Amino acid sequence: MFRFISSSLMIFALGICSYWAWNNTELREELVGYIENGEFLTLEARYTPEQIMQSHQHELIVDSEHSFRSPRLKFQPYLLMEVKYADSSQKSKEGIILWSLLDGEMILDMKTWEKSTGFNEAILARANGHDFKILNTLVKRGGTIPIQKLQEELNVEYRQSAEWIDSVLDKNLVVQSEGHLKLHIPNARFNVKPQTRINQWLVSKPYSHALRDPKKYSPKQIEKIALAAFGTNFKINHSKEMYLPIYTIDVENSDGSIISTEWNALTGQRLDGGVQLNS
Repeated sequence: MFRFISSSLMIFALGICSYWAWNNTELREELVGYIENGEFLTLEARYTPEQIMQSHQHELIVDSEHSFRSPRLKFQPYLLMEVKYADSSQKSKEGIILWSLLDGEMILDMKTWEKSTGFNEAILARANGHDFKILNTLVKRGGTIPIQKLQEELNVEYRQSAEWIDSVLDKNLVVQSEGHLKLHIPNARFNVKPQTRINQWLVSKPYSHALRDPKKYSPKQIEKIALAAFGTNFKINHSKEMYLPIYTIDVENSDGSIISTEWNALTGQRLDGGVQLNS
């Protein structure tokens, strides 16, 4: 009887641990990496960590008290979408969009890794197509427009336009001041062509327990915001997850503290301002 109770308790405890592990996003990503036996899609690195360390040595190694540690490789998640849309002359076009599953922004140019601004806020606010009609109008107008002028440009009944305006106000995407609506998104840049300028192809890599950052946004969230932003003539034909290789370069000080910076292995650009850690 005692042995039966002990076994039952052990099974119950394992069940609780398994449930916790699967609901821990970061751990789940690691577990999936172990379980899956295959490959993942990634962009091919164009720079090695050694090239980046050499090119930015004077920036990273400020004096003889600092030294490089071994660089680390990880992969950041993106969604690659094959899309169809109509251009300004209503001519049908096909293209590719690359969208970050970490910060919720669209990559505009793969060569420079230029990004949109403001899609992240729109995703969090659950913006819809009517919201984007107002948001895009505000972007075209430099971020502010008289409410009366906006209602004229929307070209819908007054009651309908009032509902749309209430929606973006309730979602804190815009603010109202002295008869004007103003964008509540700093440096907004989402009124863009639905296509990423690409100069790189995907390659397949074996999992090999590669370190991959957990996604902040799901592919469904990205697809939903893209459909809302780009209108009725926009269609997603196919989408798939892929990854961007990132180098973490650590610099150690004589006191044992470490400054870590992250670098885009495709462009050689620095991604952040550096994070100081304790050894």
